[in-house]
Amino acid sequence: MVTALAAKQPNIVYIMSDELAYYELSHMGNPYIKTPNIDRFAAEGIRFTSALAGAPVCAPLRCNLMTGKHAGHASVRANGGGTPLRAGEPTIASMLKDSGYATGGFGKWGCGGRDSTGVPERHGFEVFYGYYDQVHAHSFFPPYLIRNSEEVKLDGNIGGRSGKTYSHYPIMEEGLKFIRTNRDKPFFCYFPITPPHGMYDIPRDDPAWELYKGEKWIGDPAIGQDVKNYAAMVSMVDYNVGQVLDLLRELKLEDDTIVFFTGDNGGQDRFRSSEHPRGFFGPNVNPRTGVEFRGGKGNLYEGGLRIPYLVRWPGRIKAGQVSDLVFYHPDVLPTLAELTGAKAPGDIDGLSFLPTLLGVGEQEKHKMLYWEFGRQTAVRKDRWKAIQPRKDRPWALYDLDRDISETTDLSTKHPELLAEMKAFAAVSHEPVRAGVFLDAKRTRHEKDRLAKWGTSRPQPRAKRPRKQPGK
Repeated sequence: MVTALAAKQPNIVYIMSDELAYYELSHMGNPYIKTPNIDRFAAEGIRFTSALAGAPVCAPLRCNLMTGKHAGHASVRANGGGTPLRAGEPTIASMLKDSGYATGGFGKWGCGGRDSTGVPERHGFEVFYGYYDQVHAHSFFPPYLIRNSEEVKLDGNIGGRSGKTYSHYPIMEEGLKFIRTNRDKPFFCYFPITPPHGMYDIPRDDPAWELYKGEKWIGDPAIGQDVKNYAAMVSMVDYNVGQVLDLLRELKLEDDTIVFFTGDNGGQDRFRSSEHPRGFFGPNVNPRTGVEFRGGKGNLYEGGLRIPYLVRWPGRIKAGQVSDLVFYHPDVLPTLAELTGAKAPGDIDGLSFLPTLLGVGEQEKHKMLYWEFGRQTAVRKDRWKAIQPRKDRPWALYDLDRDISETTDLSTKHPELLAEMKAFAAVSHEPVRAGVFLDAKRTRHEKDRLAKWGTSRPQPRAKRPRKQPGK
């Protein structure tokens, strides 16, 4: 496919914003959050309305994305933050590296803590800079970040919610530097950036705040500062998208680079109140119609799986497209394999959606898609969604075309269809085989997890000794 598209392999930039939800972008009608660069990005490329996460939480979906395997075959299925990929397990990065790409990752890894078989430099990344563990990634002021398993000190930080060096800034700087350094060869630049997830902190002088000058709700003292910070953090991500596109234009690489922009899992109904029962920003509520996705992060209803997904490639992807193709994270690896002419592993579950991106050829579709997380299982077949919320609960069946909110169980009306989907679930699951830690004590991994707070968490007051009788 690549030889028919371009004289050289295209550059790939994949930006994945941690927990950015489907309805938290201003082109989706969000009344509070401003994302002008992302809105323009959507107008200049293709926007997918039915893109789905491979899992409803961070670590497993990152494994689904990197390996092309669905949750029933993945080596990472828990969300502890440090569960590793297996030794030698192929990833997008190793596949593209073997095909001649420079490979760099900047942000949150989540597929193996330090001193495990899952660290990114063992899976095709020439450089990975940021966080390996998810708990470490909760703080934007940690004492250090990680570069290829080694600590890089951040000046003036002791963990927690304040410090001198805002970690997202050097992460973005390193990613942009990687693009500039590798401008003369094909590159894969993976940005699994942490905002807006974690502690809701952003410097008061960040350029994102300029977008909110004069907004009445920003000045409302009844609205908590974390709520306001969250909006600014999303707009900071928007600014970063603009930085990436500006750099590609500066380097005259825009026409040679396909750029993906997406969230990772479904939205979390954060900042809930009686006035905003599904969260202040309504991540799972259509602001134009009021129709809701059921659930959210952590479960397999649409609220936990539906993600924003935009792709831009001037001259290759027709601008202004909106597609309802149903696909999920395991499909990214085979898409990039077909795009670049790289050889995909033989044991993946994904299907390439390159024909839809480029409008060339026939798009193969999944007969069914599969998810599992904890005690939950779900299967998608065309418009139908079957879900078992717990192992001791009955399955439910929903018609998503007529009931996107998953409120009306049709399992008794379509028993044969449900039986077919349950059978698919049964054959899709295999026992998990995770990677291992090479250091049995997980010394550096545990150190990273503690670095979330470092020395900034207040220590408990020492208990006074009890007064002895008669003294």
